[in-house]
Order: sequence, then structure tokens, then C-alpha cells
Amino acid sequence: MEKLNSEAIQNKLTENPNWKLIDGKWIERKYRFKEYLNGIEFVKQVAHVSEQMKHHPFISIDYSLSL
Repeated sequence: MEKLNSEAIQNKLTENPNWKLIDGKWIERKYRFKEYLNGIEFVKQVAHVSEQMKHHPFISIDYSLSL
């Protein structure tokens, strides 16, 4: 996957307002699921798409009782 230039990144962020640019070089979106295993299933789906695209995102999974 080819790296986007600054203008392309800003265009994509405008189209996808839930995504945020962090430190000028990372894009981030947080997802929350009421059920822990629903979040795990979502990550599995992202992993399959990522593998096909040869683009592997950083994924962090946290658990909190206060949703």
C-alpha cells in the first residue's frame, strides 16, 4: 500500500470524521463494543482485510466495565 501525502490524508479525514490524525503521522479511530467477544470478532475481520491489503494496523484491545 502506498503512503498518502498530506493533502490526501486531509481529504480522507474530511470524508471520515471519526478518524483523527495523531502527531502528524498516525491516523486513529477508537471503537467500543458492549460485549468483549464482539470486539474480538471485529478485530478478526479487520485482520483478514488487512492481510489482503498487505497493510497491518496497530490494534490495541482494552477491557473496561464502564461502557
